[in-house]
Parts: sequence; C-alpha cells; structure tokens
Amino acid sequence: MASTGVRNGGPRMSTKLDRQGAGATPKAAAGKQRLSSAAGGAYRRTSSGPLPAAGGRASSDGVSSRVRVAVRLRPRNAEELAADADFGDCVELQPELKRLKLRKNNWESDTFEFDEVLTEFSSQKRVYEVVAKPVVESVMEGYNGTVMAYGQTGTGKTFTLGRLGEEDTAARGIMVRAMEDILADVTPETDSVSVSYLQLYMEMIQDLLDPVNDNIAIVEDPRTGDVSLPGATVVEVRDQKSFVDLLRVGEAHRIAANTKLNTESSRSHAILMVNVRRSVKGRAEMDVSISGENGHSSSMMGSLRPPVIRKSKLVVVDLAGSERIDKSGSEGHTLEEAKSINLSLSALGKCINALAENSPHVPVRDSKLTRLLKDSFGGTARTSLVVTIGPSPRHRGETTSTIMFGQRAMKVENMVKLKEEFDYKSLCRRLDIELDKLIAENERQRKYFDDEVERIRAEAQCRIAEAERECKITLENEKMKYHQEYLDSIKILEEKWKIHQQSPKKQIKEAESTSNDVGEVHNLLQNEKMLRQSAEEEASDLKNQVSHWKKLEATATAEVVKLRKMLDTEASQKEKLEEEIGVLRSQLLQMSMEADETRRSLDKGDGPGKIFPGLDSLVSQTRSSQPREQSNGPKQPIAKLFEQVGLQKILSLLESEEPDVRVHAVKVVANLAAEEANQEKIVEAGGLTSLLVLLRSSEDETICRVAAGAIANLAMNETNQDLIMAQGGVTLLSMTASDAEDPQTLRMVAGAIANLCGNDKLQTRLRGEGGIKALLGMVRCGHPDVLAQVARGIANFAKCESRAATQGNKVGKSLLIDDGALPWIVKNANNEAAPIRRHIELALCHLAQHEINSKDIISEGALWELVRISRDCSREDIRMLAHRTLTSSPTLQAEMRRLGIKM
Repeated sequence: MASTGVRNGGPRMSTKLDRQGAGATPKAAAGKQRLSSAAGGAYRRTSSGPLPAAGGRASSDGVSSRVRVAVRLRPRNAEELAADADFGDCVELQPELKRLKLRKNNWESDTFEFDEVLTEFSSQKRVYEVVAKPVVESVMEGYNGTVMAYGQTGTGKTFTLGRLGEEDTAARGIMVRAMEDILADVTPETDSVSVSYLQLYMEMIQDLLDPVNDNIAIVEDPRTGDVSLPGATVVEVRDQKSFVDLLRVGEAHRIAANTKLNTESSRSHAILMVNVRRSVKGRAEMDVSISGENGHSSSMMGSLRPPVIRKSKLVVVDLAGSERIDKSGSEGHTLEEAKSINLSLSALGKCINALAENSPHVPVRDSKLTRLLKDSFGGTARTSLVVTIGPSPRHRGETTSTIMFGQRAMKVENMVKLKEEFDYKSLCRRLDIELDKLIAENERQRKYFDDEVERIRAEAQCRIAEAERECKITLENEKMKYHQEYLDSIKILEEKWKIHQQSPKKQIKEAESTSNDVGEVHNLLQNEKMLRQSAEEEASDLKNQVSHWKKLEATATAEVVKLRKMLDTEASQKEKLEEEIGVLRSQLLQMSMEADETRRSLDKGDGPGKIFPGLDSLVSQTRSSQPREQSNGPKQPIAKLFEQVGLQKILSLLESEEPDVRVHAVKVVANLAAEEANQEKIVEAGGLTSLLVLLRSSEDETICRVAAGAIANLAMNETNQDLIMAQGGVTLLSMTASDAEDPQTLRMVAGAIANLCGNDKLQTRLRGEGGIKALLGMVRCGHPDVLAQVARGIANFAKCESRAATQGNKVGKSLLIDDGALPWIVKNANNEAAPIRRHIELALCHLAQHEINSKDIISEGALWELVRISRDCSREDIRMLAHRTLTSSPTLQAEMRRLGIKM
C-alpha cells in the first residue's frame, strides 16, 4: 500500500487582528522578534489597539501573528503539454482540505497543509482576496504589511503580483488591486498615499522610477532598528491611473532575460513600497471632551492638542525565480545574474530557517534582500506569502524545495504593532495659519476704518462739487433756452419774407419742368426699343451655345464611361494588393506566435559575439532559435518563413508605411540574422543595405534597437564587416549612439562596433569614421551591459594593434591613446563587474606591449594597474601576459626600479 506522510506548517490563525490585544502573550512572542527591534521615541505611540484616553498609558506590546502561506499551481504550458503528455502531474491539490500531495512515484506521496491551496483555475480576484486583502485591510488600520511571491522561475510570480490587466481587467495582479482598495478607503483631504518602486539587481538597489539612481544605500536607525531608503524616489499617488502609469514605467526599466525556462525571466527582485498616512478622526475631540469634564482643560487648550496620525507601509515583493543553471541554460552575464539571485534567495532561506528553529542568531546581514525584509519575517509587519509551483514532473526537485520553503515560513511568528504619532508639524502649521488669520483680520479692520474715514470725506467733497456743478448747469440751460427762442423767432420771420418774394417766379419754373418731362419720356421709349433688340440677339446666341454644349456633353459622357472602367480595373488591382499585404502581415504575426509557442523547446545557439539573441523581453516575442535535434520534432520556424513568405517579401516589408508592419518585419530579419546559415542569404538579398537605410531613416526606438542588433550579428563575419564599412555603417552606428538614451539600444550599437574592432584591416578606417569616439561616448550611460560591450571593443582594438606592431605593420603611438581612451581604461581596470574588468585588463596588457606607449602608461598611472594585474588577476593567462609585458619593457622596468616596485 502507498505510504503517505503528513507535514503541517503549524496551526492556522484567524485573519483578523486583535485590536485590543486580548489574550496575547507578548513575553513569549517577543523572543521571536529576530529581524526588528522595538521602536521608541518621545512622541511616537506603538500599540496593538486604539490609543488610551487622556491620562492613560499606551501598551508597547504587539499581537502575535504567524506568517500566512498560500500555494498556487500554474497550469501546464505548451512545452509541458507536448513533452510530458505521457506523465501525470507531480502534485495533487485538495483545496477543500487545504492540502497538497507531492508524488514521489506512482505509489508514494507526501502531504502538506497550507493556509490556502489555489488550483490552476483560481482567478486573480480569488488569489487577491485570500492572500493580500487581509494584509491591505491591516495596513489601512495602521499596521505594516508584506505580500511576497516565491517560486521557481516561470511559475507565475510576476503574473500573480504585477499584472497590469490593461487588455483584460480580470487579469489584474495584487499590486493594482491593492492600490484600488487603498485609494477607495482614504480621504484625499486628510490622508496621503505615496509609492516607491525598486529592484535589487546584482546586490545593488536601483530605482525603477529614476534609472539614473542605480545604487541606493540602506540606512538603519541605530535607536529603533528601522530600515529605510532615503535615496529612493517617492511619488504621491492621487488616482489609480497615475499609479498604473508608474508601474508601467517601472516594468519598462526592470531587467529581464530569455532563458530556457522563461522567455521573460526577471533578473532582479522587484519591491513596491506603499506608504499610507491617515489621520485618526475623533481622537482629539474625545480627549478634549474628557479633559473638559474633569475640569483640567478649556476649549482653547483643546484646540492646542496635536492631531493623531497613523503611518503604515505595504511592501509587495516579486522575488526573482530560483533556477538551476543546467536547466535554465544561463551563461555569460546571465549566469552572473543567476548566481546573484540564488545567493540572495539562499540568504533569505537561512534567515527563515533560523526564525523557524528559534535560533539565537539570524544572519540578516548576509544579503541586502534580508535587510530589506527585516520587518517582514520576525518583525512587526503582517506577512502573507504565496509560493508558486508548476505541475511538470521534470521539475519535482524545484517544486519540493519551494514547498519546503513555504512550510518553514509558516512557522515564523511576527509581532504586529499599531503605530500612532502626534502630528506636531500639523499643529504648528495650524497655529501659524490661525496667527496669520488674526494678524490679517486686525490689518483688515484697521484698513477698513481708514478706508471708511476716507470714504466719508470723499463723499462730502463729491456732494459739494455736485451741488456747485448742478447750479452752474441750471444757469447755462436757462441762458441757452432764452437765446434759442430768440433765434427761432427771427428765422420764422425771414422764411415768411422769402415766400412772399418768390411767388411770381414759381409759376415760370413749373411750365419749364413740364416740357422737360415730355422729352425724358421720348428718350426712355427709344432706349427700350434698343434694349429689346439686344435681348433678342442674346437669346439667339444662347440657343446656339446650348446646342454646342449638348454635343460636348455627349462627348464627355463617353469619356466618363471610359474613366469609370479604368477606375474599376484599378480598384480591383488595389484590392488584390491589399489582400496580398494582409496575407503577408498575418503570416508574420503567425510566425511570431509560433516562435513564442515553441521557444521553450529550442536551444539558444548563442556565440560569444552574438548580441541580438540576448535581447531583453522587448524583442523576445519574435525570437526563434535552433530547435533541438529530434527526429519527429516540430519544423523550424525560420524554414517555414522561407517557404511560406520568402526573404524578398520580408525585406520589402521593411519599407512599409505602417509602423507595426515595419516592427514585425525588422524583428523577423533580426531573428534570421542570428543564424549564421542565413547571414549570407540576407546580405545577397540586400538585407544589410535595408537595415542600414532603416537605421538612418527611422525614429522609432524599437526599430533602431532591433536593427542595430541585427547588424551586430552580421558584423561577426569578416566579409560582412567590409560591406558594413563600405556602406558607411560605422558613421550610422556612431550617429545612433549619440542620439540614443536607452541602455539596450546602446548595448546593441556598442556590440556591433566591438565586432568591427576585431578586424585588423579596418583599424584606421574605423578610427577615422569616429568608431572609437562613439564607443567612448557610450560610457555616459553607465549601464553594466553597455560598459561590457565598450570594454570588449577596446580590447579587440588593442589586440589588433599589438599584433600589427609585433608583425612590423604599425609604427607610432596607439590610436586608442590618441583618442583619449587610456584614462577611462585606468579608471575601470578594477571594475566590480567581471566581464568589464577582464576586457579592460586584457586591453591594458596589449597597449603596454608596444614600447612607444610606455610613457603614456606611466603618466596616466596605468603602471600600478599592470602590477596589480600581474599579481592579483583571477585569470592566469592575463596575469602571465601582464608579467611578460612588465619584464620585457625597459621603460617600465626603469620606472619600477625608481619606484621600488619588485616583481
């Protein structure tokens, strides 16, 4: 019979906090506070319930609350459905019993209990309600809270926490839903909500809202033990839309990479901090009323009592996925990222083990992640953990490790505390406002009195002036009235005298006017006859014109019929062309979707100089690499693309007027360029020329980034390097580098120039067209990936120069030194990043091999770096090369003797 073992993570506790602290055992729980110390201060109150009345004493003990753990199962993906079709899931869920069975084999299994068991069919709303909503409610009541996701890479941690749900609102993650509840419960007039969005990448805390701020220090209060990040950007949130915009900005700056387990694998731990500041309504009024009844205070003293505020913090942590190198296929810089992720997760696991076992020492300072989560495990925050697992039996080991992590976390006890403070600053501002109001009121009354006196004086003067003016006007009117009457009487007498004098002349004028009227009538009759004749002539002309226009109309009708036939023919041709364009577009989109479905079953096929296959998630939707060698495996997506569409049609779509079509086309060409077998075909078909034209003319950031990556892959071939130089590729890449600000675009451009730097024949031309200055100019970005490509290009250039000098083909000082590269090389010779340091150490050794460069090496302080490399370099070949260089150079030997340096 099958044997079944039951492992419990401890008794489940109620989700509601005991606000009054009844039944709590503070002495027993205080021993489990490993990651935080009790806070104290002159004005801060920390208690497990409401503040006591005036004269009472606030309790400093908190309420014991165990870390709640839920497990969520991801459904099978396309790769698992194909590869594990003959195998059952390695886990069996019993959500009604809150149990999970982990199968060892066909007849044995282990059973584990969790606070919540969420199946693959659980909705995002269900996950939020059982995992995060109780924590959010506690935060709104004044307690700190933490929601964290832990699990293997590719099991849905970021989907659970950080999904924005722009296309489907039902897919919104915990971050978006939590902020909706917080904003719905706060009062904008008295409360405030602010957020910070960070990522822990390679043990460096970086600000996702301000990428320039890439190394934030952790500050710990020596008195209270609280951990803070004063250098982080804090943005006040007023509405949900602004918060979603902040999340979108942060996700765009978060570092991700493509691995065998996940095409968009997060390479950093994302931390969202939401600070809530709320006023406690009714507390000040209650204290005043009690004091008034006891006779110890007046209404004036009550107004001087400071208001009470509650400060709480919600921390949402999206941990990077744990992974095994042999399964994820990480290498190069991605391998270094995986090591850093596993180290920080290992440190977190050690802390949780120590807390679960009540160990006297908890190794909090082993990682910055454990320092940031100091209050979440064993501290004063209410913590809810969701562990995500997959059903595939191939990852049974990782699933077991994730489940055991959750079981140990369930044994950790926190002492949640309510934090209330007197808002003396608000009281001071309120008193200042009252004082300003009193001063303003006094000045207003004084000014009103002065204005009233001036108004009465001015009104009296106006009345006197008005009376004088009315008297003067009245006298003038009387005078004018009498004068006008006198003039009117004189005018009437003059008119009567004129009529009497003109009566005989009037009869003569009437007779003359009658004869004139008869002549005018005769002239009008003559004019009417002439107008009638001209009208008849115009009518005959109009009839002739009408017949002429009818003939022209018949001719025009025939021409219109011909034109309509031509338009119908052109319309049918246009429809055919649109149908063909639609077919090509659908084929491109279909191939992008097929690449996403089959990417988990494909090998990476990256070489040390390839740039584009390592692009981040912006272009991972169209990436396709070589499939595993399987006799019955799926057909290669690139082969399908050649058969169904053809390379010429794909290249023609690069000139499409629609931006989306150009983006998809350049991504497909870039994916084809990643395969060495396709590079010759792309160049022969004019693909290189099209990419350079696109890089010159396009202003779209995505198109420039992907086109630069494709050119970088083509630049690995020596023949293609000559073509790129001949077509002005270095000049275009230099212009793109000077205009771009995005680190990924600069990384692509730097990688392309670095590949060209490895060609001995192109040294002078590359430097003459500004390639070296473009490389040095890109260091302004400061991003480690960009600096690594710049260092690789300088190392390649220095190696070619050293080889040419040894063969006698080069004389004179190094071109790198002429372009001012040596100070930057010396400055970064001991860089913390291993890829950058390795390339720079190699470049410095090659520069020092040429005796003519020795004086510049000494003057710039590079001699000390060469001595350090010969002694402390981790790579033996570089260490031996530096040793040979120092011993073979007379100038360097003399300087070392002068300084007393011994080898």
